[in-house]
Amino acid sequence: MPRAAESQKPEAGESPVVGRGELAPGLYVVATPIGHARDISLRALDVLKGCDAIIAEDTRVTSKLLSIHGISKPLSAYNDHNAARERPKLLARLHQGARLAQLSDAGTPLVSDPGFKLVRAALAEDLPVHAIPGASAPLTALVLAGLPTDRFLFAGFLPAKSGERRSMLEELKPLRASLVFFESAQRLAGSLADLAAVLGPRAAAVGRELTKRHEEMRRGSLPDLAAHYAEAGAPRGEVTLVIGPPEVEGPDLSRADPLLEQALAFMPVRAAADLVSEALGLPRRAIYARALALKPDHG
Repeated sequence: MPRAAESQKPEAGESPVVGRGELAPGLYVVATPIGHARDISLRALDVLKGCDAIIAEDTRVTSKLLSIHGISKPLSAYNDHNAARERPKLLARLHQGARLAQLSDAGTPLVSDPGFKLVRAALAEDLPVHAIPGASAPLTALVLAGLPTDRFLFAGFLPAKSGERRSMLEELKPLRASLVFFESAQRLAGSLADLAAVLGPRAAAVGRELTKRHEEMRRGSLPDLAAHYAEAGAPRGEVTLVIGPPEVEGPDLSRADPLLEQALAFMPVRAAADLVSEALGLPRRAIYARALALKPDHG
């Protein structure tokens, strides 16, 4: 029988795994390996061993993972096809104090799968939700790509049709961030061609079979990668794309010249640079260098 619902959710910083391996009631969103079966946390294994039941995107995939780690638990499917029917049943079990583990086929649940609707419903009904972090394909690809990581956008799967794909890319084009996408191997060459056409010769990387035996990370410009896969054909395995941000263009200083020439006629270079920089909202250092070029004999 599920444990009674009077157990409270752990305080911030505490683990919901309590003494003697028991779990507090609630929904556990458990990250699973994206390839290598050993890329699962000890905490995730504790949850899978201690929960009342496991709900999975595909029970066949999850059964293999559980078998590798010697875990046997009641297992049911929760996916796009049955979510509307199964969600009320799962919420009812959570209200009774059940401890349910939610898994996707690979990686972190709720990333490009319907699991967020269950979490949203559970939170709306004030039911406890616990996240058990772990492997993530977007982050793994981003780390291996060698592209800027200080700002990035994960945009899920690219649209299947070229026109819709290009429209989406036009919206994302101005973002000064690395872009991360999932894509099917069969559509990869076409998607890279659209990426190159819309985004230009940005640096990019194509990751496939990440953390698996045949892991590959191919890096290059978008046009070069598009040409490679157009000739080589569709690769095998799961694909994650990382595209670098647009090149940062220097400020347009041409409109500063007339003002600088006027200011330099009656004030020192530093004062003229400060005045023009503030008036035009341009970087002071760049304006100062421009002023020196216009009047090199003044400091």
